[in-house]
Amino acid sequence: MGRAIALGVPLVAIAEIVVFVLVGSWIGYGWALLAVLAASFAGMMLLRREGMRAWRGFVAAANAGQHPGERVIDGIVGLGAGVLLSVPGFLTALAGLVLLAPPARSVARRGVQRWTERRVSSAVAGDLFGPRKVKVHRGSPETDDAIEGEIV
Repeated sequence: MGRAIALGVPLVAIAEIVVFVLVGSWIGYGWALLAVLAASFAGMMLLRREGMRAWRGFVAAANAGQHPGERVIDGIVGLGAGVLLSVPGFLTALAGLVLLAPPARSVARRGVQRWTERRVSSAVAGDLFGPRKVKVHRGSPETDDAIEGEIV
């Protein structure tokens, strides 16, 4: 994971410079710079909003005795979108905007939840997300007799 980040950050920086030069030559460098600054400012505002929303959701779930994991993960995805928008550049801003779209946000939430469940113990995952739903197959794989249940 560390190697991927060490390789990915310079590649993203180079790609951002290339895209900035292309966009700048297309619409003008002043407008391109203004667009990058506007996206970064919007990302900072989004970071503040999503951070407060995530905290309120966590507190509300904890006070109601519910599992706070889904709200925390939704906040993490929103914060990730804000961080991507805050980083100067068109590619990261586009990735942040895509992450704000409900379908992409839903996919990202599921991915973050699966990643979290793999990295923490079953007890912690149960405390965060509630009981896991599983399908248990009986007999041979040809027959599709599935029993749905929850692991507690």
